[in-house]
Amino acid sequence: MARFTVLIAAAVLAVLVAAPVPEVTAKKYLVGDKKFWNPNVSYTAWAQGKHFYLGDWLYFVYYRELHNILEVNKTDYESCISTHPIRNYTRGAGRDIVPLNVTKQYYLLDGRGGCRLGMKLTVTVENLPPPPKSAPVKSH
Repeated sequence: MARFTVLIAAAVLAVLVAAPVPEVTAKKYLVGDKKFWNPNVSYTAWAQGKHFYLGDWLYFVYYRELHNILEVNKTDYESCISTHPIRNYTRGAGRDIVPLNVTKQYYLLDGRGGCRLGMKLTVTVENLPPPPKSAPVKSH
């Protein structure tokens, strides 16, 4: 009986090990790619075609003396108003991270004048899609 139990446990373990497990990792996005966070860059074009998921993060590289990163509401985003931000992600080094830890629309802009020169970005953060379904096992 003990030998049968060991065989069953080994079979179950083999199935669990062989089952595909989707890799779920957060993705880091360098905002603007090699153009970084600068005026006269189309961040709408940069974000186009990208999917931002819960747990991802945005990495901003910029001149700390000239720019910052503020989260604002939609109305302030559209009008480039930065006087009452929801959150200031600027930490002073010019290398700052915005963690995408809530499924929502983020409205980000430069509050030191760069917004009117295109330094604004909006992204929609979604839940991770469900893992693909495995193919049914054929029985003989």
